[in-house]
Amino acid sequence: MKLKFMIFVMALAAMGPAREAPPPDGAAVRTPDGATAATQPRDTVPQRNPARLPPVAQRVEPDPLPDASPLDDGSPQVLDAATVDPDQFLWTARPVVIFADTADDPAFVDQVASLRRDGRALASRDVVLVLDSDPSANSAWRQQLRPQGFSLVLIDKDGQVKIRRPVPWDAREIGRAIDRLPLRRQEIGRGSVMR
Repeated sequence: MKLKFMIFVMALAAMGPAREAPPPDGAAVRTPDGATAATQPRDTVPQRNPARLPPVAQRVEPDPLPDASPLDDGSPQVLDAATVDPDQFLWTARPVVIFADTADDPAFVDQVASLRRDGRALASRDVVLVLDSDPSANSAWRQQLRPQGFSLVLIDKDGQVKIRRPVPWDAREIGRAIDRLPLRRQEIGRGSVMR
């Protein structure tokens, strides 16, 4: 008998109190002062999708990338942060975003020169370089990533930040970091993430 009672109590506790449940659509709700008020149907209030993807019924085709193909010399495409939006690269490219407070920042100049010189390996990894050296422009990249001073940020194709570095990295280090990402391992046929 005690066992049945314990199971009943555990099931009841798992359901939670009935007062925490939201009221049904269009039902009257009692306010703290004792008055009743009609609630608004839940469908009229837009809610943010936690998966960052629009619902299937409202699916919108993404804007085409502004010529994000590698250049003729095999180096990755270099874009200005003010001209592109982070959502344009979902599932198509890996943005490497390079931030600085000024275009004359020595770390910024060295990083851009290094990646333009040795970036051929990055183009095969679907890398797009996004440069942002104007904090006053407050680009969508700056609003989303909130850099301070020089910063190198690697974003994977799923839109997640994978690496942040406050110092320049060469193309070889970035390439190795990309090759360790699960999505890249799937692309090159090494499906097992575990080594």
